[in-house]
Amino acid sequence: MPTAHEIRQKNASFANAARSGKNPTKPSRQEQLAKKSPVGTWALIAVLFVVCGGVIFELARLVFL
Repeated sequence: MPTAHEIRQKNASFANAARSGKNPTKPSRQEQLAKKSPVGTWALIAVLFVVCGGVIFELARLVFL
């Protein structure tokens, strides 16, 4: 069984390797949330539908009426 000293050495070498980019680790929860958009996909689609749909209906009203 490894001693506490050996475990600390292996942890330190893994941390150094991870920092240098040799062993990619999962991004932290904070990094994932920073990359995530504050507006949901469905909300964005709904807003675009309302805006673009309104423009299309207004153009159709101007052309055909």
